[in-house]
Amino acid sequence: MDISIVVPLFNEDESLPHLAEWIDRVMDEHHFDYEVVMVDDGSKDNSWKVIEQLHAKNPRYKGVKFRRNYGKSAALNVGFGQAQGDVVITMDADLQDSPDEIPELYRMIKEDGYDLVSGWKKKRYDSKLAKNIPSKFFNWTTRRLSGIKLHDFNCGLKAYRHDVVKSIEVYGEMHRYIPVIAKWAGFGKIGEKVVQHRKREFGVTKFGLNRFVNGYLDLMSIMFMSKFGKQPMHFFGLIGSLSFLLGFVAFIVVSVMRICGHISLTNSVWFYVSMLFILMGTMLFLAGFLGELICRNSTTRNQYLIEKVIEQ
Repeated sequence: MDISIVVPLFNEDESLPHLAEWIDRVMDEHHFDYEVVMVDDGSKDNSWKVIEQLHAKNPRYKGVKFRRNYGKSAALNVGFGQAQGDVVITMDADLQDSPDEIPELYRMIKEDGYDLVSGWKKKRYDSKLAKNIPSKFFNWTTRRLSGIKLHDFNCGLKAYRHDVVKSIEVYGEMHRYIPVIAKWAGFGKIGEKVVQHRKREFGVTKFGLNRFVNGYLDLMSIMFMSKFGKQPMHFFGLIGSLSFLLGFVAFIVVSVMRICGHISLTNSVWFYVSMLFILMGTMLFLAGFLGELICRNSTTRNQYLIEKVIEQ
């Protein structure tokens, strides 16, 4: 199969028939063998009924329905598990992503050899104050921290090689950082394509301002896990050791000053500061040690993504 199109959705019953008609036209024009996996993230409208109707008309349309709303990351993760195509395309269901972009995204994966191609909505039709300005700041920060030169990490329109989606796990609200997760998993050839952004025709946006706060917390989590997920002692142990050493040196200095009669030990603020650093260092070191014990006893401690194997 050439292409799997994964469409996460929540309350998009008005958009789905138009999206399906558009996808079918593009796929037929380019003679692609394809499937469309629609993941209903606990919709309260008639979205699932529409998906059933689409499947009855065209068996290429498949559906997964959540009992409740889990979020876009959960929907994408389940969709990735269902996808069978050589190239996996993700797109939103609100008609703001254009299926006309799919052939070029497919070509970039198959011919240019990219692992992942992310869309860049260079010209946007969203609110500048509520979305555009925060989005620019969010993307700038992510570029700086991850080293991935993308302009629009959160664009829903992306293309992946099949083995990329089978090698990564998306949860929480980490769909914004799929390029970062893919790079961490060893898929470093990440490209970008300017894509068309359309005004929403039906319904309302499902994202609030809290996504930016949650997004940064998820970014910190990903960056920490990518560097120290299997060796937490390298992080906590280092900081703890430095804190303990600093506190111990400060304690020696304070003690010497007390012996020389320059200060009263219990009345000196530096005595308590040195004790604080020693305690913090000890606690951080113990946190690293406990984290290391947990990792060593984890069932995933020796699970690594292997690209190729040479056997007899």
